[in-house]
Amino acid sequence: MNQPSYLAEARHSFREYKLVAEGAFAQLLAEEWTRQIDPESNSVATIVKHMAGNMRSRWTDFLVSDGEKPDRNRDQEFVLDAATTLQDILGWWEAGWNCLFTALDALREEDLSRMVRIRGQAYTVLQAVNRQVTHYAYHAGQIVFLVKHFRGAEWSYRESEPSADRRANESLLAPSPELRARLGRRLARGAQPKRRGCRK
Repeated sequence: MNQPSYLAEARHSFREYKLVAEGAFAQLLAEEWTRQIDPESNSVATIVKHMAGNMRSRWTDFLVSDGEKPDRNRDQEFVLDAATTLQDILGWWEAGWNCLFTALDALREEDLSRMVRIRGQAYTVLQAVNRQVTHYAYHAGQIVFLVKHFRGAEWSYRESEPSADRRANESLLAPSPELRARLGRRLARGAQPKRRGCRK
């Protein structure tokens, strides 16, 4: 039996974490996107904004430039402007994943031993990809925790359950149709985030 390649496994892992988070998104009420469970915690919206900022920085010109881009302002990823809408948040989400999958799909197995830099520190491509898999798994878990906290007994495991067959024929780079459909009515209401930062 042929063993799946490392890059195929990495793609699968990234896809599953994306789907798990989107299953949680589909259970949020409009006002819950920006809700914090305490003053030092992140909201779902700020986690999304941070993940998207990280993805853009890490995966743009992945093989040839430092993963911490000079124009990245990490602190601002934890601040939501009052004009931010749910459409903005979902746009950040899709743009970040688009950046990731575009870079990942350009890699070949022979690239895994090449060296890249993140904040000046050298990593093999394999190490750098692993670093991002664990980072996004961590934040997907935070999102699930928050939404499960908000939903309580109404939380649906089915919505957030990863499945290898789920959306198997859908492009990873396309917006998530199921998510857009579920949130369609909520988009019209649009949450009004408060301007709050977090140093986590």
